[in-house]
Amino acid sequence: MKSRMRSGDRRQAEAFSAHFARCMSREERGTLFVRKTDRNDQMHPIWAAGLMTGTVLDGDVDVALLRTDGQTILEHGPAMMVSYPQHINTMLAQCLEQAANWGFTGPEPPLFSMAERELTLAQAGAVQKLLQQADMAPTDIAVIGFHGQSVLHRAPTACRKGKTRQLGDGALMARELGIPVAFDFRSADMEAGGQGAPLCTIYHQLLLDEIGAGPETAILNLGGVANISWRDGEGKLIGFDTGPASAPLNDWVRQHGQGSMDRDGRLALSGRVDEALLARLLRHPYLDLPCPKSLDRNDFTARMAAGLSLVDGAALMTAFSAACVGRGLDLLPTRPERLIVCGGGRRNPAMMAEIERRAAVHVIDVDTLGWDGDVTEAACFALLAVRTLYRLPISFPGTTGVAAPITGGRIARP
Repeated sequence: MKSRMRSGDRRQAEAFSAHFARCMSREERGTLFVRKTDRNDQMHPIWAAGLMTGTVLDGDVDVALLRTDGQTILEHGPAMMVSYPQHINTMLAQCLEQAANWGFTGPEPPLFSMAERELTLAQAGAVQKLLQQADMAPTDIAVIGFHGQSVLHRAPTACRKGKTRQLGDGALMARELGIPVAFDFRSADMEAGGQGAPLCTIYHQLLLDEIGAGPETAILNLGGVANISWRDGEGKLIGFDTGPASAPLNDWVRQHGQGSMDRDGRLALSGRVDEALLARLLRHPYLDLPCPKSLDRNDFTARMAAGLSLVDGAALMTAFSAACVGRGLDLLPTRPERLIVCGGGRRNPAMMAEIERRAAVHVIDVDTLGWDGDVTEAACFALLAVRTLYRLPISFPGTTGVAAPITGGRIARP
């Protein structure tokens, strides 16, 4: 179990915050924080649990506790990663393959319902394990944010609404734990014409609030896909997927029988980037689309490195993900000078170095600020669960492209 804010980390975060405060005007600082007079007094701070399992298929589910009223973070609670039994991870990998062939056409693959039940019960067990270690009872938790496992995401076009499918049975989890469960966070946004992703931007805004950061700083999440969160200091949020992060790289390593990931970036650091091939890959039309925009895990795959050696393929895909981040930064109204990086990809030193070099931006590991970068998205869904409970917006015009901020998610009660 990991706690979020150690004393040394807190001092570093406070120093970082003081630096930003000196760089900002009083007017700018005033726009960053939610004023108590703007808050609904009925929205009391409550404890929520959040769950997240990403498309990198690393065999883990992240679970985190957060105390919040949906508009401010009152306390970062304990968090942990819990490993799935191997058969569940194998089943999820098969679901991703079948989802790509299914493509929202015809009935869902029968495997989905089996995997959904197994996944739900395993994640309910992760919540129970965290509560036990935190010495908390189910009655201490007001709501659980259950994202589920994304298996297919189709972004909207000018001719059709988007569609998304996450495996997860909110009603089953609520019955198992005796706690209300917020789930299905993306469907309402997509029905309203939005991208359905990313949803983490509102949580990232609150993290930026904690250190007083302005437009010169953005947050980058490196999961299976990379997404960025930025705000202009006047209330406007922008969030979008920049491109792939670890998913195609991990798949490449698995295909070569070398484990589940490029651990410590050793393969990429041993390889050579084919710059001509990289330049061709960077002509992909997605990179020129305006934001907001979103990706499916399979929009960029390990086929990008077909014909290369193991190490050269790892080097190429690491460089490509990093260069896509740079292209994404170029789309923002003001290009940030620094990126706070969370997600599993931040543990890959080759990826971090390539982002700094190819995106021309200073990168900061989120852990140096006292936050636990492994469970950032889990904590995000704890926040979104509370916002769903209180009917606060979870997606915005600048993050998913909806016409106006909208609520989302459904509540299943025990």
